Amino acid sequence: MSEKIGFIGLGIMGQGMVQNLLAVGFPVYIWNRTHPKMDPLIELGAIAATSPADVASHADIIITCVSDTPDVEHVMLQSNGVIFGVKPGNLVIDMSTISPEITRRLAQAFADRGVHMLDAPISGGSEGAAKGTLSIMVGGDAEQFARAMPAFEAMGKAITHVGDIGAGQTVKLVNQILVVVTMLGVGEALLFAQAGGLDLNKTLEAVTQGAAGSWMLSNRGPQVVERDWRPGFTIDLQQKDLRLVLEAADQMGVPMLGTGMVFNLYRTLQQQGLGLEGNHALVKALEHLAGLEIGKQR
Repeated sequence: MSEKIGFIGLGIMGQGMVQNLLAVGFPVYIWNRTHPKMDPLIELGAIAATSPADVASHADIIITCVSDTPDVEHVMLQSNGVIFGVKPGNLVIDMSTISPEITRRLAQAFADRGVHMLDAPISGGSEGAAKGTLSIMVGGDAEQFARAMPAFEAMGKAITHVGDIGAGQTVKLVNQILVVVTMLGVGEALLFAQAGGLDLNKTLEAVTQGAAGSWMLSNRGPQVVERDWRPGFTIDLQQKDLRLVLEAADQMGVPMLGTGMVFNLYRTLQQQGLGLEGNHALVKALEHLAGLEIGKQR
């Protein structure tokens, strides 16, 4: 019999993740701060709960997927939080992207109650969440990782146990460094192609399958050419992650030249009110510097 799943956080990622859990037959109890986001999933068979604690009281495995470190701490530990509904032997999985240090503190708070915890941040954008093809990087006990695999396999394809608790979050920050610095390269390349009078779609066709190919180029390059700024992942959320990268890098004494530059370019876009656009809108900051627009006739 499937373990009962509790799922907290039904945003751009959580919606698709819950749909995929339901599709393979898991009983899923859900809660979201804004209740209307629960309605489409209730229609698909999810069961509404009244609070994070209520979710936890009904579930064996409780998954959280919310925006930032304070949000995770709130749904986990504050009034009516998960910690007040869990039972010894339950498994809590945080699939948000948050501070590795806070992750370890949360795990200890649950361990004190006989509850297990994994940190399992995700990558793959809203497309991956909808299709069940997310990359999932998991920190924590190997036995609990094995226990969670049926749920992970409903939501993702590349599922990797990367180390002890907190390691998942650290690997996710490695992922985010690669995402944004790659997007900077994609943006500069398309700007160069635009200035050179090239056919941008033909250019993408020529380079995507070669040594320069990447997920960001294949998936976000065409969006840039079409000037489609719908988010797979918003600038505001990307900035939250980069803040975590830069804080951790500062603690470790690691220089982050490219990442720091991207962080500041995104900041200029936030100041223009573009924080809810997709992270590929990074190119708009480059366009502003160059005085031309990708995809526009010259």
